[in-house]
Amino acid sequence: MVRGLGLWSATAIVIGDTIGTGVFLVTSDMARAVGSVTLVFVAWIAGGFIVLCGAFCYAELGAAFPKAGGPYVYLNRGLGPLWGFLFGWMSSFLERPVAMATLAAGFLRFAGFLFPVVASPLFRGHVGSYEFVFTVAQPLAALVVLVVTAINYLSVRMGGAIQVLLTCLKMGTILGIVIAGILFGGKHTVEPAPVIAPLGWASLGWKTIGAVLTGLVPAMWAYNGFNDLGDLGEEIVHPQKNIPVAIILGLLTVGGLYLLANVVYFRTLPFAEIAASQHVASDVVQSFAGARGAAWLTVAMAVSALGALHVVVMTGARIPFAMARDGVFFSFARRIQPSFHTPNGALIFLGCVAALLALTGTFEELYSLFVFAVWIFFALTAIAVLRLRRTEPKLLRPYRAWGYPWTPLIFFFAAVALTINLWMVRPVRSSLGLLVIAAGVPFFYRWRRAG
Repeated sequence: MVRGLGLWSATAIVIGDTIGTGVFLVTSDMARAVGSVTLVFVAWIAGGFIVLCGAFCYAELGAAFPKAGGPYVYLNRGLGPLWGFLFGWMSSFLERPVAMATLAAGFLRFAGFLFPVVASPLFRGHVGSYEFVFTVAQPLAALVVLVVTAINYLSVRMGGAIQVLLTCLKMGTILGIVIAGILFGGKHTVEPAPVIAPLGWASLGWKTIGAVLTGLVPAMWAYNGFNDLGDLGEEIVHPQKNIPVAIILGLLTVGGLYLLANVVYFRTLPFAEIAASQHVASDVVQSFAGARGAAWLTVAMAVSALGALHVVVMTGARIPFAMARDGVFFSFARRIQPSFHTPNGALIFLGCVAALLALTGTFEELYSLFVFAVWIFFALTAIAVLRLRRTEPKLLRPYRAWGYPWTPLIFFFAAVALTINLWMVRPVRSSLGLLVIAAGVPFFYRWRRAG
């Protein structure tokens, strides 16, 4: 593995992985969930604070263990080999392939706005009572996955340079919305009372808390990605310094951009219109720039989805690679391409699984599975920070989590609360996510015995 990613590339990876499509879409979901402008901002700010506490945890662990695989290594050392393996299993078979397929589909969905032929059906069919439609977008989404995987196959340095470019473009998109909205957008007076499902601070209680937790689900999806830089620990220059700086700097930048974008959204459109919208950012831009402006924004959103896909592929392949190197995954995943020094076996594995998911068209139904599963391992990572401080007090820690032990504890309890709330909202899909994780247990013991 080559240390070819400097501080700016690492920071761009954090920002590029975090900013995907969420900031352009999820504000309407949050508005419907909480019912007022105030509580939408409470959810965004609370979500940012929670992931900042998590960022301190991942920064400490990433600086202490700059190894490929990130959380696989952290949980292995902090809680035991089984927990590290289960994270890697979940990531390799559920989180990363589904995320790759979903982001590729999102890219093609934006392309379909500009070129409607992309959404044209090729054929229809039935599997029992389930009707499916195979469109032009599905093979194109699989092709996008394979192309982005090939870019990551060829070079770590080239992948980092591409990510800096894509991150600058997507940051420019959000700043463009903010500046144009302030200069040209019509100022809308925010309603003094919520329009939908009034909850208000006067009636603050369990109902309001539950609504805010529900509103945090899309917010946490928008913030998801801050935790992935550690997967590239063996390819970052001066990782003890650059991993913590990149994680915290990248996340603070993202949080600031998200809040500015939402200020413009609610300044431009009425709350009820935002709550009913399916494409908040597009509707906001269209209100002051017309259809042509919305089209340009769609192009920028497609670039954003492509940039997020690039990072998911880059970081995700290092997890099965690290597991295979330890003898607890399929042996082909530990191969390193001799000329490009990239984990070609793991990249090909993830690319093929994600391409198949993109072809099936079922990835949207699987989306909540990996969100639920990831939050479980967020909680376990916080426990690993706390446990390692107690069991290995002399461990070299170039960075120590700010606010310890309160920040890991806040991150842990928030992850538990969000996981329980999601299970209550979507019990079937969440249970399926647990089954995918549990299915890895017999494989772990099989590979351990073989080793």
